[in-house]
Amino acid sequence: MKKYLVLIITVFLFISCSQSKRELYEITDSFVESLDTEFESYGMQGEKYSKKTTDGKYRIMPVGRLINVKIMEVVEDGTYEDLRDDLTDHYEDDNRVNKVYINQGGTIMIDCRN
Repeated sequence: MKKYLVLIITVFLFISCSQSKRELYEITDSFVESLDTEFESYGMQGEKYSKKTTDGKYRIMPVGRLINVKIMEVVEDGTYEDLRDDLTDHYEDDNRVNKVYINQGGTIMIDCRN
C-alpha cells in the first residue's frame, strides 16, 4: 500500500512540474512570437505585460526585446542554471532567439534583439 501511495505522489509531482514548465514555454513562446509579429519592442513598460504561470511559480516579463523569467520562490543557483539549460534547448532551433542567459540580477533573460 505504501508503494502505491509513493508512486501516486511521485506521478502527481511529475505531472504538476511538467504542467508548470509547459505553461512557462507557452507564455515565453507568445512573447517571442509577438516580438516577431506585433511589437518592435516592449520598451521599458514591460511590467504591464507581465504574466505569471497559474501556479505562481514563474513570472515572465518583457523588457525591450528581452524576456525576463523569474522563479517566484527561493531557490538555489542550480535551479536557475537548469531552467536556463531547458530554455536554451527549447529555443535552440528558433532563429528569433539569440541567447538565453542568467543576468547579473540572477534571473533568466531570453534575448530576442535583432
